[in-house]
Amino acid sequence: MTAPTSDGSDGAPTAAPVRPRWHAQAPVLAVVALGGAVGAAARYGASLWWPTRAGGFPWTTLCVNVVGCAAIGAFMVLVTEVRTAHRLVRPFFATGVLGGFTTFSTYAADGRHLLAADQARTALAYLAATPLTALTAVWAAAWATRRALKGTPTGTGDAVPRDGEQRDGEPS
Repeated sequence: MTAPTSDGSDGAPTAAPVRPRWHAQAPVLAVVALGGAVGAAARYGASLWWPTRAGGFPWTTLCVNVVGCAAIGAFMVLVTEVRTAHRLVRPFFATGVLGGFTTFSTYAADGRHLLAADQARTALAYLAATPLTALTAVWAAAWATRRALKGTPTGTGDAVPRDGEQRDGEPS
C-alpha cells in the first residue's frame, strides 16, 4: 500500500510506503520473544546437561543446531504444505523457539575458543561440519516429513498443489 505525497517540486503526487502501525506487529513481537525465551532456555539446559570440556569438540552446540535445523525442516513442510496454521504459529515456533534454540553466536564463539586453545584442526572441522550437517538436517527432515505424509489420510506431502500440478490419483 502506498499513500500519495507531494515531493514539493511540481506538486505531482509520489508514492511513499505506508508503514503498519507498531501495535499491528505487537502480537508477532510478543510471540517471537516468548518463543525465543523458550528456545534459549532449552539450549541452555542442553549445555548444562551435556557440557563441553575446555578445548574439546563442541558436540552440544553442533547437536543443538542440527536438531533445531531438522525441526525447522519438518515444521515448514507441515505448515506450508500440509496444514494452514494460525498466523502467529510460524513466528512463535520457527523464529522464536527454533531461533532461540539454534545458535550461530555460540557456534562462532566455540570456533574462536578452539582456535585460542591451539586446536586449529578441531576448530576448522567444527566450523565446516556445523553448516554442512545443519543444511543436511533441514533437507533430510523436510524430505522425510513429505515421505511420511505421502498417502496418509491427513496429508499428501503436498496438500496445496501449485498452479498446473495435479495430486496423485486426480484425473488429468
